[in-house]
Amino acid sequence: MQAIIYKKYGTADELSLQEIEKPVPKPNEVLVRIHAASINSWDWDMLKGDHFIIRLISGVFEPKYKILGADIAGIIEAIGNEVTDFEAGDAVFGDIAESGFGGFAQYVSVPAKLLAKKPDGITFIQAAAIPQAGLLALQGLRYKSEIKDGQKILINGAGGGAGTLAVQYAKLFRTEVTCVDKEEKFEMLRSLGADICIDYTKQDYTKTGKQYDKILDVIAHRNISDYKRALAPNGVFAMVGGSMGGLLLQLMLFGKLMKFSGNKKIGIMGYKPNRNDLNTLATLCEEKKVVPVIDRTFTLAETAQAFRHFAEGNFKGKIIITMS
Repeated sequence: MQAIIYKKYGTADELSLQEIEKPVPKPNEVLVRIHAASINSWDWDMLKGDHFIIRLISGVFEPKYKILGADIAGIIEAIGNEVTDFEAGDAVFGDIAESGFGGFAQYVSVPAKLLAKKPDGITFIQAAAIPQAGLLALQGLRYKSEIKDGQKILINGAGGGAGTLAVQYAKLFRTEVTCVDKEEKFEMLRSLGADICIDYTKQDYTKTGKQYDKILDVIAHRNISDYKRALAPNGVFAMVGGSMGGLLLQLMLFGKLMKFSGNKKIGIMGYKPNRNDLNTLATLCEEKKVVPVIDRTFTLAETAQAFRHFAEGNFKGKIIITMS
């Protein structure tokens, strides 16, 4: 089978299309013929390997996982003898990072528990855009409290995969949603329901004087004091991505969740892949209540080009790799 391999940290130039042996599923695994996969910021961070936390996870001197790609959608071709919830021919999707990545390939063998059945009403490309981004959006907006009608919600990094899904989910409630990103993404964000848009190159949302009941930050890099200032009393700030320094190190030193006067909460959202939330997202997508935004699709052979496009930072929604 063909797969995209990288053997040392660096740029997209390290990615190469190679022929490798097709995997065989273990007793608790299924073999998936991948139809589509998507790029997440975690893939980019692991390719670069330019922070000590990444090196601790992925390998100090060289990558432990040679095939990137966490979000996949495809068809089960074979099952292990302990698998009872799937059968060959089932269309599935999921986040396979927990099993060592491997999504940028024609086949992958993964534990069945990481997957959910793909509804007929969504395509493989849409399904590949959902798992990690969708779960970050769903769980991030539910972090420490459910969304309530009338809340003011801010999403920083709203134009990417998680952000575009978060905007749509938040607007299922009677909320005011503020989106922070580049101005060229505003038209798209407003079409998804954004009420207010802030260009981060011109304005710092933590210094406007406005406070929010929920802040979902996909690219957090400020200090705790900045976020505290932007939170309303009883407000919740959820970090679901961002700088490997700054806020992350502060929270690691003092605890994953910090509370302040007025019961403001600032914390790192503990991402938990699970089938129930995948099913919730799939249902929302099938019912057209939430629609994944697809920026561009690339073939497997064009994966390096897709990563270069990701690195430019101008994409809207998700970048998809198809195995055709």
